[in-house]
Amino acid sequence: MPHFKPIKPSRVSEQVAEQLKHSIVLGGFKPGDKLPGDRELAEQFQVSRVMIREALRSLENAGFIIARPGVTGGTFVTDLSFEHLGEAFLDLFLADKISIPELVQVRLLVEPEVARLAARNITPDFCARLEQTLRTENLPPTSLTEDLDRKTAVHFILAEMCGNRIFEALVRSLMALTRKVVEAVNPDPQWMHPAGMHDPLVEAVLSGNEEKAAAVMRNHSLEFGENLMTMEREYRQKRASL
Repeated sequence: MPHFKPIKPSRVSEQVAEQLKHSIVLGGFKPGDKLPGDRELAEQFQVSRVMIREALRSLENAGFIIARPGVTGGTFVTDLSFEHLGEAFLDLFLADKISIPELVQVRLLVEPEVARLAARNITPDFCARLEQTLRTENLPPTSLTEDLDRKTAVHFILAEMCGNRIFEALVRSLMALTRKVVEAVNPDPQWMHPAGMHDPLVEAVLSGNEEKAAAVMRNHSLEFGENLMTMEREYRQKRASL
């Protein structure tokens, strides 16, 4: 159990949140761990339970923890998955403060390099995972959620394969941002991302040809990006006519 320092009166909840966040980031609490109750934390920090609740609320808003109700509930450390960035992007998108073309431009910069590095780092295990993911991806989806789960999996594996954790973080963030917008608009999944779109990409990566993998990923990002931009235009037009 990490040891916390007593808190001074000024900015109490911020200091509590900062110490808890520091402990989470450094591994004092791991993803899935349950935090002590607010009474125990109040005793450790020597502050009121109200201040503890404020600190926990700010950490939940930032995506570091999640509160679950019920007998087996409590406050649990999340796996920092950039989900909160997706929520923030959705708010900006709905407010016309950020656009799909900007998202597509960033994906065009990042994803071809990820594919290039993935082709360099292919292993039998990664090969098997990609092939299995592709088989699952091309099955008929029963919902948009299932379709998104299947069709982002390839990108997550490639990001893991690339061997650069910053690239992996960027890809996970970009996928979260893309997903939030697609879920909000709710297009036909077969039009948005038809079955087979990832087939040439996976084939290029598995060949170990880095330049081909980067080129195919760029083509895929452009093709899917065009669909995203069409989806956005239709969404904006529909909103304007209401």
